[in-house]
Amino acid sequence: MKKENIEKGAKFLLAAGLVLAGIGHLTFLRKEFQAQVPNWVPLTKDDTVLLSGLVEIAMGTALLLAPKKYEKPVGLIAAGLFIAVFPGNIAQYQNKISAFGLNTDSRRFARLLFQPVLVFWALKSSGNLNRRIVK
Repeated sequence: MKKENIEKGAKFLLAAGLVLAGIGHLTFLRKEFQAQVPNWVPLTKDDTVLLSGLVEIAMGTALLLAPKKYEKPVGLIAAGLFIAVFPGNIAQYQNKISAFGLNTDSRRFARLLFQPVLVFWALKSSGNLNRRIVK
């Protein structure tokens, strides 16, 4: 299988996951996502969830539809999104908030370990990590 096809497939899966998560923010997973919003966020929990859902839908759509010349910047923005929500994941672990089946410290901690994978996935599938360091 060609490397390019693997990257396209990975980007499609990431984009689909973002769109689905965004739809979940707006509808059937709204309460679960509200439970994860740290108290220090200046917006209401519901506003935070709704806005982040719209951002995830937009990000997933951009990953799918961006012209080739915007592929790398969109991937960087997606990676930035995953970094931006990481403090919420840390707060979920620190405050022992159960949501999405993450009802033990070990599960919440495992979730923390997955976040860098999402950052890498966004960068790799958008061609941001394809540069050779040594020729």
